[in-house]
Amino acid sequence: MNTAQKNILYLDIETQKSAYEVGGWQKKHLMGLSIAVIYSSLYNKYFIFSEKDVDQLLTMLREADCIVGFNILGFDIPVLESYSIFNLSELRCLDLLVDIEKKISKRIKLEQIAKATLGIGKTAHGLQALRWWKEGKLLEIAEYCCYDVKITKLIHEYGVKYGKVYYTGEGGVKESIPVNWQII
Repeated sequence: MNTAQKNILYLDIETQKSAYEVGGWQKKHLMGLSIAVIYSSLYNKYFIFSEKDVDQLLTMLREADCIVGFNILGFDIPVLESYSIFNLSELRCLDLLVDIEKKISKRIKLEQIAKATLGIGKTAHGLQALRWWKEGKLLEIAEYCCYDVKITKLIHEYGVKYGKVYYTGEGGVKESIPVNWQII
């Protein structure tokens, strides 16, 4: 079955509060959802959710064949757990960061992979999204989140097509990371 026939969702979320504001990273469930974005391969479009739409988001996540993201197991899913009666850790997920960490034994940023693999960078960062939330700038958060979803999707597709992605390692050397991101 090819990827276009599957219901693959690319996910990214932003929160209302920082780890500092809730008492540490172990309390992600208290951060609150500001904006979530998914790209659906089934519908070939983006969906944007605010906290009031979280039930619709959770339904779509549960119906997915696979959820792809960058640090979704360490961040996005734990934040969303507080909104769900279902155990979201049981969802089929491909966390690109987790897979990359296993291969190179270090944690790297989405920006590092995007620049080395695609020649593009991110448009902002999570701390900026928190400022936008406090300023009521939901459109800016949604645009930033959409762009991160697009970068994640492009990196995943590149990895599927070529069996590797890149990052800039020590001394600015571009290094490849072998990946097997086929979704069966």
